[in-house]
Amino acid sequence: MSNTTRSLIASLVLSAAGLVGLAVNEGYTDTAIPDPVKGTAVPTIGFGTTGGVKMGDTTTPVKALQRKLSDVQAFEGALKRCVTAPLHQYEYDAFIDLEYNIGETAFCSSTLVKKLNTLDYAGACDAILQWKMVGHVDCSAPGNKTCSGLWARRQRMRKKCMGEVVS
Repeated sequence: MSNTTRSLIASLVLSAAGLVGLAVNEGYTDTAIPDPVKGTAVPTIGFGTTGGVKMGDTTTPVKALQRKLSDVQAFEGALKRCVTAPLHQYEYDAFIDLEYNIGETAFCSSTLVKKLNTLDYAGACDAILQWKMVGHVDCSAPGNKTCSGLWARRQRMRKKCMGEVVS
């Protein structure tokens, strides 16, 4: 990536490419489904929305994307409260993607944020790969068929965070 300077975090917002990438990573469902880890206790709909969702709810792609944007804005506020380091846009997009997937509390209390706030950018990007478990399943295990998609997503996030072109 060509940008060589980082921006103050207060001036950043998720890019359009970041929003689309996050939506693609989450996948779409027009009807509420059980969360892969927490089951029907935390149903998900649209592009990974969980707040206020109950089994039986339905949505459309347009409404789901609008809700995704609203959800992401809340996560952006949380990231800006716990991260003090300036970031490149691609780093910001990767961290929002991770925070959206693991939750604000887990993200803000993570080793990743500690590394980031000490300006250990490479260490923070590498720490994305620590988030490899779904329940008790290690998604990075060779031959894993349960959650290999999550592991592939983490690898793409890390590459994005490092400024590598991700396809």
